[in-house]
Amino acid sequence: MTLLKRLCINSVKLSQIRLKSKSTELQKCDEKKPLPKKYPDFFKVPRHMSPAYKPDEYRAYSPHQYIENKVEWALARLDDILNWGRKNSLWPMTFGLACCAVEMMQYAAPRYDMDRYGTVFRASPRQTDVILVAGTLTNKMSVAFRKVYDQMPEPKWVISIGSCANGGGYYHYSYSVVRGVDRIVPVDIYVPGCPPTAEAILYGVMMLQRKVKRNNFLQGWYWKNIRQNPLPNSKSDLQ
Repeated sequence: MTLLKRLCINSVKLSQIRLKSKSTELQKCDEKKPLPKKYPDFFKVPRHMSPAYKPDEYRAYSPHQYIENKVEWALARLDDILNWGRKNSLWPMTFGLACCAVEMMQYAAPRYDMDRYGTVFRASPRQTDVILVAGTLTNKMSVAFRKVYDQMPEPKWVISIGSCANGGGYYHYSYSVVRGVDRIVPVDIYVPGCPPTAEAILYGVMMLQRKVKRNNFLQGWYWKNIRQNPLPNSKSDLQ
């Protein structure tokens, strides 16, 4: 009996030692590799800046994270749905003016396949929401360009492609060339190069999608009309 008792006691002690060693190993692993924070603290970042994410951190899809009440939360989710539909269905207007239009055609060709991003060229300005200005804009063409821009429905965006569209390029000092498309219409994205590659145009469209994703149309309407000027709650407020 004494031998059996000793064996049982020794086995229990060995199991306790093994458990202690395992727990110390786990503690050492935790000390060496601390677990990353799953949710970053958004409210420590100023409103005009986006938080810096690490590879293992959670990144929310919506850029609208500063929500103060349920109404703003609902409007932010509606803005997300609208922006998701708009950024994935950018229909550009065909407006090739010079050699940069060849690179724009290459961007639309099967090698880069702009249809993957929901961008489809349309011939009518009334069916488009983006205009890709590819090439040299002359003074004579600027009148027609502005007319086409005015015929596009809101919201609308402009991508300036190439050095000539950005600032005149080689013809900056010519008497007949507009020194930048932004003298005629407001420009959202500038794609540099002479001519820019199809990859650069693709990157410009992706940057425009990123900009569209951050629109806050409904939240802006709420902040401007209701939050700053609240609705009257009683007869005394109406008087």
